[in-house]
Amino acid sequence: MAVVLLFIVLVAGLIMIPFGLPGLWVMVGAVLLYSYVGPVGAIGAWSVVAVALLAGVAELLEFLLAGRYARRYGGSRRAGWGAIIGSIAGAIMGVPVPLVGSLIGAFVGAFAGAWLAEMTRRTEIRAATRVATGALVGRLVAAAVKAGIGCAILVWVAFALMLGR
Repeated sequence: MAVVLLFIVLVAGLIMIPFGLPGLWVMVGAVLLYSYVGPVGAIGAWSVVAVALLAGVAELLEFLLAGRYARRYGGSRRAGWGAIIGSIAGAIMGVPVPLVGSLIGAFVGAFAGAWLAEMTRRTEIRAATRVATGALVGRLVAAAVKAGIGCAILVWVAFALMLGR
């Protein structure tokens, strides 16, 4: 019964990711809790550490990709940092809106941060908008990567349970 509950929580965490909610950390918490309260040796310490590392890498990639895409679309390093800072600020400011606020805030923040950073360089509005669009695309790619890593965590846990590691 406990393993069924574990997978329900893992799937719920996976569903949370596209909404900008901390689904990966819910998954990590569920794995950690199961490693302590589940059958002895069902999920080993290495699996818990690996799942936590995957979640950490996903979080890092989420913010770095917005900046990378802003630069790929012709933006400056300043625009890349603007996209990263804007993503973080937007996600924090969007939290009061139920369910999707942090996700929308992160997207809007990435766009606005890159756009404002480019405009401080006295860039034309059209060019700054192109760079900001790149930052937005980067956030979308980051959300997809994060969901993919969530799927990898789910598969990892399934194999860990089958192999007893």
